[in-house]
Amino acid sequence: MKYKRILLKLSGEALQGKNKTTNIDPAVLEQYSEEIKAVREQGVEIAIVIGGGNIFRGGQAEALGIDRVQGDYMGMLATVVNGMALQSALERHGMYTRLMSGIKMEQVCEPFIRRRAIRHLEKGRIVIFGAGIGNPYFTTDSTAALRAIETQSNVVLKGTRVDGVYTADPEKVPTATRYQKLSFQEAYEKNLNIMDMTAFTLCMENKLPIIVFDMNKKGNLLKVAKGEEAGTLIS
Repeated sequence: MKYKRILLKLSGEALQGKNKTTNIDPAVLEQYSEEIKAVREQGVEIAIVIGGGNIFRGGQAEALGIDRVQGDYMGMLATVVNGMALQSALERHGMYTRLMSGIKMEQVCEPFIRRRAIRHLEKGRIVIFGAGIGNPYFTTDSTAALRAIETQSNVVLKGTRVDGVYTADPEKVPTATRYQKLSFQEAYEKNLNIMDMTAFTLCMENKLPIIVFDMNKKGNLLKVAKGEEAGTLIS
């Protein structure tokens, strides 16, 4: 395996499935669990950050007349709900997990403590990071970048519904072409929407590579963890 320790970033919206008839689709949880288990069985240490957009996004707050800070905290709590759902699904597949939160809520998860998180990973537990970094104005992309750096992960794997970074939105522009590799500088100059600028800058300054890939294609996560070409590498 190319990577010893990975941080997997998943979007909350992806948990809704294709039909988006429910906030959390059991079929998606099942698929993700099988993909993650296949990688864990190869000895890879796995940390996960999952968004909360299927339940509530901080950006929705203004339209609802809710203060931005309050809205961001609501979004953070949504990520904990998703983290708990993913944790249960992974444990049904026989994996050991820990859910760690940027906001203290001892009844459902551990507070984030860097050394403890690293120790969990070393013991083969899958660590899910919820509630962002515990502060408003930071996205789950920023959380993923920061937690990856803190836990000394080798790479950030951003699981999306498209198979990499394109010259334009492939769902809107059929002629868009996919990049196999990009430097951080190229991605910045082309203004490619890979992660928010805070997260992107954190990865660039700490020389932490990012791989954008299609999480919904069976076997893709294992391919990426092996170092096979299955997305776009930004390094």
